[in-house]
Amino acid sequence: MNKDISELQISPTDNILTAMKQMDRCRKKLLIVMSKCKYLGLISIGDIQRALINGHELTEEISLFMRNDYIVADPNYTIERVKSLMLKLRTEFMPVVNDLGDLVEVHLWDILFGEKKQEPSSKFNLPIVIMAGGIGSRLKPLTNVLPKPLIPINDKTLLEEIFDRFNHHGCDSFFISVNYKADLIKYYLEQLNLPFNINYFIEDKPLGTAGSLSLLKGNIAETFFVSNCDILIDQDYSEVLKYHKENNNEITIIAALKNYSLPYGTIESGTNGKLLRLIEKPDVTFKVNSGMYILEPHVLDEIPPNSFFHITQLIDKINLRNGKIGVFPVSERSWLDIGNWDEYLINREKNN
Repeated sequence: MNKDISELQISPTDNILTAMKQMDRCRKKLLIVMSKCKYLGLISIGDIQRALINGHELTEEISLFMRNDYIVADPNYTIERVKSLMLKLRTEFMPVVNDLGDLVEVHLWDILFGEKKQEPSSKFNLPIVIMAGGIGSRLKPLTNVLPKPLIPINDKTLLEEIFDRFNHHGCDSFFISVNYKADLIKYYLEQLNLPFNINYFIEDKPLGTAGSLSLLKGNIAETFFVSNCDILIDQDYSEVLKYHKENNNEITIIAALKNYSLPYGTIESGTNGKLLRLIEKPDVTFKVNSGMYILEPHVLDEIPPNSFFHITQLIDKINLRNGKIGVFPVSERSWLDIGNWDEYLINREKNN
């Protein structure tokens, strides 16, 4: 079995954080759970996300959340039957398991189907708001010439990449908040003749990450997504929308897990300086705000007009009145913060 396939395997005693890191390394959202060289089941990013949403800890073993009811292929299946199953199940790969529980082979989506993207679990067509009015100070001096939304990523601009990702889910209506170099953004997009309905709303002055949303009052009357123009999320957005709707959230925040390895031993002490615990080079993991959200239209009424107002202030305001705010987790490498020079350069190198 080749190295790529062996990287898809994980032990049932490994924890959730280990599984998410492994998914990031192999760039897959599904892992094969193996014990003593025998197939036990599969665990997906969806299984892990549901566990985290339900309050489970990153340190818990994946054996608690793995599933053994996933469909696998028999060694006698033809390639055409395997491909048909994979298309029906929308799975990244298909394990081939014999009657003894041996993992015989793994059929990978990109090998059988090329680079074609897998379809999301369901399609939707909701308004998408892209916050593109900032000056991009973290990317200077590049943003002295180009506005941040037009910075190239792969063979497109950031804006086009965001359009494509949402359009892949069925969306074709976009609202773009513009301010800095607004004319250049409009001119560039007009030359592309994109098959989308694009509306611009202009901040005459900086209004913060939520203040400009007040300009959309009366223009959006249904659930909508908001995305910063410098972030990319590798996630089935329909799964986030399903979570948002099922929990009747007013706002859903997409949060990325961010892991830090401290290069020092940490010390916990108690009364009179008594040593309680010494931890050598611990890992610390946080959920960080990725810059993508789902909002219900009525929350626009809670944004003060023509005032500088951050989306974190809007979230705090709704939270204080006990409104429903949800958090949907994604893995660390499922979130790209292109507005950061280091992340931008890493991503450019990786794709060139």
